[in-house]
Amino acid sequence: MNSFQQQISDCLPDLWRYAFALTRNRDAADDLLQDAVERAWRKRALWEPTGTVKAWAMKVLLNTYRTQLRAPAQRHAAGPLDDIAQTVPAVDTLADQLALAETARAMATLPQDQREALLSVVVGGLSYKEAAATLDIPLGTLMSRLGRARAALKSAMQPVEGPVS
Repeated sequence: MNSFQQQISDCLPDLWRYAFALTRNRDAADDLLQDAVERAWRKRALWEPTGTVKAWAMKVLLNTYRTQLRAPAQRHAAGPLDDIAQTVPAVDTLADQLALAETARAMATLPQDQREALLSVVVGGLSYKEAAATLDIPLGTLMSRLGRARAALKSAMQPVEGPVS
């Protein structure tokens, strides 16, 4: 197996997790991953070895996702957010499932640019530098978006204090 093919194969689990986080649907994630890997393979001559194949493939996946969002048939492809709590194998208690579902709902309220930044780093496992390159934004902008996204999530997930009786 050649080096490029091996590197793409090695990052498939991370690419799938990123695709799932974007689409919130297993079937849509599978389709997105297949489309993105096929596109990356066709465009492999454009990859420059100055960065990692993973970061480049994440960018291809994100661009494929954005293209699919613009297509009329794909506008409502995202599944219910509550499904995320049942797709994470490490979740084995009801409290963990509820926390994941709450996090997914809070993430859905984030602006798209903040959600993409957060998913690139947290789910995609990219470094800040790689995520900024993937999203075509300056590093400082990425850090701002991450800070705002994390603050919004923290605020949205704070327990609501009710009146003490």
